[in-house]
Amino acid sequence: MKTIKEANIYNKSVIIRFDYNVPVENGKIMDDTRIISSLKTLNYVLKSAKKVIILSHMGRVKDEEDKKKYSLKIVCDYLSKLIDKKIAFCDYTNVEETINNNEIIMMENTRFFDLDNNKESNSDEELSKYFASFGDIFINDAFGTCHRNNASNVGISKFLPSYNGFLVEEEINNLDKLLDNVKRPYTVIMGGAKVSDKLKVINNLIEKVDYLIISGGMAYTFLKVKGYNIGKSICEDEYIDYAKKLIKNYSDKIVLIEDNYIEDKSIKNIEEMDDNNIGYDIGPKTIECYKEIINKSKTVFYNGPMGLFEKGYEYGTKEILKLLNDSKAFVVIGGGDTVSAVNKYQKENHFTISTGGGASLEYLEGKKLPGVFL
Repeated sequence: MKTIKEANIYNKSVIIRFDYNVPVENGKIMDDTRIISSLKTLNYVLKSAKKVIILSHMGRVKDEEDKKKYSLKIVCDYLSKLIDKKIAFCDYTNVEETINNNEIIMMENTRFFDLDNNKESNSDEELSKYFASFGDIFINDAFGTCHRNNASNVGISKFLPSYNGFLVEEEINNLDKLLDNVKRPYTVIMGGAKVSDKLKVINNLIEKVDYLIISGGMAYTFLKVKGYNIGKSICEDEYIDYAKKLIKNYSDKIVLIEDNYIEDKSIKNIEEMDDNNIGYDIGPKTIECYKEIINKSKTVFYNGPMGLFEKGYEYGTKEILKLLNDSKAFVVIGGGDTVSAVNKYQKENHFTISTGGGASLEYLEGKKLPGVFL
């Protein structure tokens, strides 16, 4: 990778693309993980650059109302307090004057340009050149968007010397530990609702892992293949053949659910489910099974909640995070919902947390990320 340390940023105007797509409720930032993770690169550049121009997106901007909802002004003010320095906010009016008269500038949400023929998301060349005109060197440290070919992270790199920031470098190095020369036993825990969301990751990792724990809602597709009555639990029937093939070829690696919390929050063994039951979370027998595997693992990748934790079915997710935190394994956590669960239930931890849900999964699928400069 072309890293930030190779860039000659002394006395230069440096454009940095961060991922400040943070959750905001009632005018308050609810999770500042992505802001905190940007500080290493920002502070490094501030030491020697003449000027820093910050680009980022927030949310999906589809109409004029979204521009009020997804303004980066709140992030600008928050970051300014964090680094104890003035950051000038620019809404793309008086751009030249704002950049010339300030040392640190945050530009408004790059996705505001999507209201004009999706210019940001489609990496419009004219917009890419416009962003590039702000400075001399470009640093991409927005790992969460590295899988997307946008004007502000990939398009701009065609017109300026471009490098990866510390966060991107760290994320790639950590994910590489899940792909090559892995310390064993190696366990991957896949949760979440759908098989379809994780299929490509499973395909790329299945030969590498010692154990593949398939849990959460996606487990019921596999349980149906094994002949269990899953009642009205979530199931992707179109992936039954895929699940059948995976179980046949890797039965020695795949670990499923033994019991679950159903709709009334009582616990039922999988073989006791009836036609009307819905599984919403894993139960204590399943946790004991997972505990044995986790305790002997040296590397773990965990993606996707164990149950519908946002609706009160949080037992499995809380317990799995506790087991992982108590383990001596190298643990990588990926995925937006999973990171939210960590921040809610296991904020004090020794995990390596990936800030890029989609980018992490695509990298683990074996895809090249266009926003990572080689």
